[in-house]
Amino acid sequence: MILKNNSHVHLIGICGTAMASLAGLFKSLGHKVTGSDQNVYPPMSTQLNDLKIDIMQGYKKENLNPRPDLVIVGNVVSRNNEEAAALLETDIPYTSLPKAMGEFAIGNRSSIIAAGTHGKTTVTTMMIKVADQCGVKPGYMVGGIPVETGRSFRLAEGDYFIIEGDEYDTAFFDKVPKFIHYKPKYVILTSIEFDHADIYKDLDDVKRAFRMLIERIPADGLLVACADCKNVIELAREAKCKVVTYGTQKADYQVVEREMIDGRNHFSVQFNNKKIADIAIKSPGEHNALNALSTFVIAKELGWSVTSALQGLASYQGVKRRQEVIGTPHGVTLIEDFAHHPTAVKVTTEAIREKYIAVGGGRLFCLFEPRSATSRRKIFQKDYVKAFKAGDKILIAKAYDQSKISESDRFSSHDLVQDLKASGQDAAEFDSADAMVAHLKTTVKKDDVVLIMSNGGFDGIYKKLQEML
Repeated sequence: MILKNNSHVHLIGICGTAMASLAGLFKSLGHKVTGSDQNVYPPMSTQLNDLKIDIMQGYKKENLNPRPDLVIVGNVVSRNNEEAAALLETDIPYTSLPKAMGEFAIGNRSSIIAAGTHGKTTVTTMMIKVADQCGVKPGYMVGGIPVETGRSFRLAEGDYFIIEGDEYDTAFFDKVPKFIHYKPKYVILTSIEFDHADIYKDLDDVKRAFRMLIERIPADGLLVACADCKNVIELAREAKCKVVTYGTQKADYQVVEREMIDGRNHFSVQFNNKKIADIAIKSPGEHNALNALSTFVIAKELGWSVTSALQGLASYQGVKRRQEVIGTPHGVTLIEDFAHHPTAVKVTTEAIREKYIAVGGGRLFCLFEPRSATSRRKIFQKDYVKAFKAGDKILIAKAYDQSKISESDRFSSHDLVQDLKASGQDAAEFDSADAMVAHLKTTVKKDDVVLIMSNGGFDGIYKKLQEML
């Protein structure tokens, strides 16, 4: 489809991280952009306000008046949604976010996709920083806000487009993984685990989705595969393109001699049993060392300046809501993170302990809201017990809205707390963010670290904690 200049593009479900980014891209292309949503909260609502994009509260048929030239339907929107149902009764052209990204943003450029169950947002933002440092001038779209740029999107000036490759489905009329529409050329695959229990039935189903991505990489493309994940290596063997591996052991590019020095994550890169580079990043943890290594590998394999790539990684500031320090009131460090899968919770808590507790001598308070589609189900009920081992005090919120989940399938915050206590952990369950804040008011002290983990708003606990302290 060809859009005329200053066309009216309307997005149903505009406040999703990817949808808000697409809205910004269309605005940058000179189009009039509007959107509707029922869950409006930062950081995407802030970005949309800064862009002066009108957000209509709630999904209503009236939102399609005046008539848009094109409608983008988000994957949170069902066929029975009032606005979507009204759209289907018209002849207004519509499409999904991934198809629109492929057609209007990526186009004929070479795409660099960061994919995997974990780490893809961080890898994407690292890749953006490295590409900018190397003078590549890529376009990009990421499911978060990079600290350096303050925007989750940008039109391309050069020949590359960097994008976060989400395996979630596309739309009610296009039930395939988002990333297959992103024209994969160069792909980083960080991990493959079971997730998104609302759309995938088991791990084999998840593997099928990633297999679709790998099948679409052309022979002259590149797959950068994490050797530490057996599921990744299993599928990488099926690739028709060049495959290089990275990891902490038995990989083409390997992390060696990693240690924290003066608050920075230092490690060397070994290639064919020879050290070829030293990397130092601000983000702690082995998983972030691997994230950085994967971006280094792409830069080196594409022939970009290795020196510039290392400089980009060294100056990388991170991404909002990923190990982001949101305040240090009275010597208490408040950190926000998106972690919700047990593996993400585990590596995040370990990384925060490595950077802050080992040197500060305080305690690590882990606050967790089961909010994602998977964490609200009992699939990982027992896995979370091991995930919080690095924490000193574990505060578990009541699971977010479980009304549409059968009682037999629901995650139990109460059972998790009991299991944590049985394993020797100091844990407690709370019915609300206010109750958590009230408890912390009497327990936290100077040098403590409060790590808040949720993939949603957590009932505004971030601001409440800052105000309380």
